[in-house]
Amino acid sequence: MNCSRVKEFILLGFPHMWGINITLFTIVLLLYMLSIAGNGLIIVMVRVDRRLQKLMYFFLSNLSFLEMWYTTAVLPKMLANLVADKTTICFYCCMAQSYFHFLFGITEFYILTVMSFDRYVAICQPLRYSTIMTSSLCLQLALAAWFGGFFTILLQTILVVRLPYCGSNIVNHFYCDIGPMLKIAGGDTHLIEAIGFFIAVAVILTSLLLTVVSYIFIISTILRIPSASGQQRAFSTCASHLTLVRILYGAVLFIYLRPSAMHSSFSLNKAVSMLNTVVTPVLNPFIYTIRNNEVKEALRKSLIKKTWSFPHVPMVV
Repeated sequence: MNCSRVKEFILLGFPHMWGINITLFTIVLLLYMLSIAGNGLIIVMVRVDRRLQKLMYFFLSNLSFLEMWYTTAVLPKMLANLVADKTTICFYCCMAQSYFHFLFGITEFYILTVMSFDRYVAICQPLRYSTIMTSSLCLQLALAAWFGGFFTILLQTILVVRLPYCGSNIVNHFYCDIGPMLKIAGGDTHLIEAIGFFIAVAVILTSLLLTVVSYIFIISTILRIPSASGQQRAFSTCASHLTLVRILYGAVLFIYLRPSAMHSSFSLNKAVSMLNTVVTPVLNPFIYTIRNNEVKEALRKSLIKKTWSFPHVPMVV
């Protein structure tokens, strides 16, 4: 069927909140800046502090880097639309935003799974940790996570790009999510929905299962440690990771693990997406700063060092 494909989309955003756009803009901008600053701080600390130059923090810096770009793929355009008269985005810009949003999101799941495996080896196989988790293996695991994210979403994105968009160009979301885009697309979208559901099951449930299995072994090992201080010290090394896993999986399971994107409640999805895209990336650095003793200690000593490094100006009487 011949049709004139739309050249741009209109991102509907939050139409019922148009009266408080400036307030919403300020809140989202503040959270975005906190996310970039907090995750950037973790990357710099891991890079410059010798106490944090361990394999666990190598994966954490990967996660922080992903969080920075995960939000950057969506929030700058969202912020611009909140204060603009026209909330349009060009066709290929929309497709690129959708691709990179899911690329960084899927890679996060892979990195979180690798981090759970790292904690399993550290706690359950401590004597073999240095021989199993070598620097070369960790680099290979990180690269596999990135390439996995790149290829996992590639086919679905290509199919979405090739759909005919001849009718409405209004995307009922604040970014180019695949579900709302399929709703306005022409042609048969059942194959794309099936691929999306398969990706959700394969990526989310498989990574969640591997993480759960790792923590079953970790918790059983920790409970066999005779001293309470030893148990607390062992659990503190994985408490922050476990907290982040609960937050991230809870939101994503709700949004994507359903067979049909066509009949989902987009208003509710937008609210949960807001939480996952705006709030969760801010929590990552705070969780690892508050619940991880090594990061907390490194940050404290860094702040003390900065304080004492300021030049003392003599008082003139």
